[in-house]
This record gives sequence, C-alpha cells and structure tokens, in this order.
Amino acid sequence: MPKLVVRAIREQDLDGLLALAQRVGSGMTTFKPDRLALRLRVEVACASFAAQIAPTQRDYLFVMEDVEAARVVGVCAIKSAVGLVDPFYNYRIGTLVHSSKELNVFSRMDTLYLSNDLTGCAELCSLFLHPDYRVGNNGKLLSRSRFMFIAQFPHLFPEKLIAEMRGYQTPEGRSPFWDSLGHHFFQMDFDRADDLTSLGKKSFIAELMPRHPLYVAYLPQEAQDVIGRVHVDTAPARHLLEQEGMHYEGYVDIFDAGPVLQARVGELRALRDSDLFTVETGNATKAESPSLVASTAMQDFRVIVADVNPNAGSIMLSEDQQVLLGCGDGDGDVVRCMSLNPRKSPHA
Repeated sequence: MPKLVVRAIREQDLDGLLALAQRVGSGMTTFKPDRLALRLRVEVACASFAAQIAPTQRDYLFVMEDVEAARVVGVCAIKSAVGLVDPFYNYRIGTLVHSSKELNVFSRMDTLYLSNDLTGCAELCSLFLHPDYRVGNNGKLLSRSRFMFIAQFPHLFPEKLIAEMRGYQTPEGRSPFWDSLGHHFFQMDFDRADDLTSLGKKSFIAELMPRHPLYVAYLPQEAQDVIGRVHVDTAPARHLLEQEGMHYEGYVDIFDAGPVLQARVGELRALRDSDLFTVETGNATKAESPSLVASTAMQDFRVIVADVNPNAGSIMLSEDQQVLLGCGDGDGDVVRCMSLNPRKSPHA
C-alpha cells in the first residue's frame, strides 16, 4: 500500500496539480487545467496557510501525496468565503401557488429563483482523486481531511459551510439542464460558460439570465429529472459529505442544476467527535476501525489514515506515521483524531 498524506499545498506542487486538472473534464468550475490560474491559486493558498491575507480572502488548497512516489494524486480545498468579490449565483427552488375558488382549482408550481443567498459562506470545492487511487479509504481521507482542518481552526470560518456538487451529465458529456435552459440565454455551449465562470468573468450571468422566477414545469422532462442530481462520478463525494452533517436545502447550480449541500460549521461531525491527543512513540494495537489523524499546525497541516486506539488523552503512533504528520523528534506532539467512518447509531 502506498504511503499517503493529505497536506497543505506548496509552490512546487504546481506541475502535479496541473496534471491532475487535465484529467477532470468539464463541470468542475473551481479546478480547470489553466497553468496561470492554478499558479495564482497556489500563491493565494500558500499565503492563506501562512496567515498573510485576511481570513475572508483565504483559499485553503490541499493535495494528497503518494510519498514514496513523490507524486500528487489528489486535491481538495476550502474557500473561506464566497461571493464577497465576485457574485456567487445559485438557483433557489421555491413554490408558487395558483388557486381559483370559482373553478375549485389549486395548483402548486416549483420555481427557480436566481439568488445570491449563499454569499459569505465557506465552500468545500475542487475535490478530485486520481483514478488509480480510487481504492480503499483514499477517497474518504481526501474528502474528510478538510473537516479536520475546520475542526482545528473553527474560528477562521463563517457560520455556514456549503459544497456545490457537480451536476448530472449524460455519458456523452451533455448537460440536459444546460441544454434546456442556460443555452437559450447565453448562446454558448456548457463548457464555454463554465470556463468563463472559472476565470471570474461572471457579470454575463446577471446580464443575461432572467431575474423573474422560472417555472420548472416549463422545462423538458429530461431537464426536470436532473435538478438536484449529481454527476455519476460525484455520487460517492455527496454521500461522504452527507455523513459529515451536510444536507441539501433546495439550492442548485445555475448551469447544470447540481445540488448545493449546506451545514452549520458547529454541527459538523468533526466539531463534535474529534479530540486532541498527545503523541507517544510505538506501534498501536490494531483498531476496530481506522481513524483520521491530523497535525495541529496550520502552515504545514497534514492528515493521514491510521489504525490507532486513542486512550486517556494519548495516542500511539509509529515513527513512520509521525514522519508523515511532520511531528517533531520524540513524544509530546499534539494531534487531532477522529474515527474515519461515522459511528452507526444503535437506533438506525
């Protein structure tokens, strides 16, 4: 098994990051294979971990590294606040009621409202794992590492956290929602609109999209059926986020209608269930289930999966595990630990 660690990004990770981005395909607005854009983002991320810019401007970008191969194999991120510089648009699914006592008719119609309701929320984004590494607990480590960071530094984040899920596409890469709605207003294909948004050129959204509610029933059935539905490759990621306390509240992406998951930071599993432990050197007895173990330094934040049994305020880690976490020589370092998998409720 490869030795994997999720860690804060470094400037020298740019080439590996670009190679990953070239594998993603369309639909992930926050992670495009543009070297200049990625370089600028890495610079912002490094400044974020170093606390050199204001908390609301920070973009915490993490990579998963195969240490023995010296290879970047995954990426994920937390944007500390969205919509404070460039507008952040979503559709909010609402309801309009039409009734007539005279005709004894009552109808309830779903509608799409263009909104900026989620402005100021922190955002989980840019999650991608190399296909060769989509085995075992690797996906869980990559996704859930971000929650360990939030649990260690909750004061850096606003009250609410969101995650835009990649919307459904056909096997040919077509977005039924875009073809049925957005295409008529923007006069461009899905990939072009998605690229413009990733570059921060979002004024065209407000200029071209209708401001009045849109009746869902007016859309073709194919488009109605994908509202709130995720891309087939994104379904596992949605499941993981829901296990951490995030949920769908009727907001969707304006291009592909992918669902936006939400949670209050204080109600996340990592805030409830993770604890701090003092490191002792040794080989722990095999645990019933693996755990996430994270360092507590922001600038060199690191997370691994380990079979450990934290007990009475201390945790036994091998020398190799301590190296992966960037611990100092000898015992006494403090790490944050949480079960990798949510404990099942006895009443479930």
